[in-house]
Amino acid sequence: MRIFLAGASGAIGRQLVPMLAEQGHEVAGMTRTEAKAEMLRELGAEPVVLDVYDRRALLEAAAAFGPDLVMHQLTDLPNDPARIAEMGAANSRIRTEGTENLLAAARAAGAARFVAQSIAWQLPTERGAAAVAEHEAMVLDAGGVVVRYGRFYGPGTYHEQGRPEPPMIHVAEAARRTLSALDAPAGVVTIIEE
Repeated sequence: MRIFLAGASGAIGRQLVPMLAEQGHEVAGMTRTEAKAEMLRELGAEPVVLDVYDRRALLEAAAAFGPDLVMHQLTDLPNDPARIAEMGAANSRIRTEGTENLLAAARAAGAARFVAQSIAWQLPTERGAAAVAEHEAMVLDAGGVVVRYGRFYGPGTYHEQGRPEPPMIHVAEAARRTLSALDAPAGVVTIIEE
């Protein structure tokens, strides 16, 4: 399959790209920063450097790649977990406007499938919870697959040492189990440790 992966340089994206490439998929890996392009190339993706909020550039890039599937693994989280609350609006925007733009890109490119990450726990703020609900509704209304992950732990996560509170999942295991979502029927898939 040809897969346009938004968020390819994030914690789960860095795990997913080589797994997808190993399975023979052609991957366009989207990242916001030119500095991460070479890393994506080394992992097995064709780097696409652009911002999800540049809708015109996103639609053009997706159409040029011609994906069978668009995968949304974007978040806008700070490096310091103590700043999550103050960055909540940015992450909510990724879930709403970012999702809307990626769905438009998938339609413009003629992609038959859309897979988007979500969370398997309730956010403490009304605004955050509303953004998650809106995000999931957009994906499901478009006939896509919502993947609800537990809190990640492992390389590149807030919990590189130790484990977070449940629900949780090791980021490499989350990526491995995401592969089955590529051909899952429209709906919700939950990926957590039992």
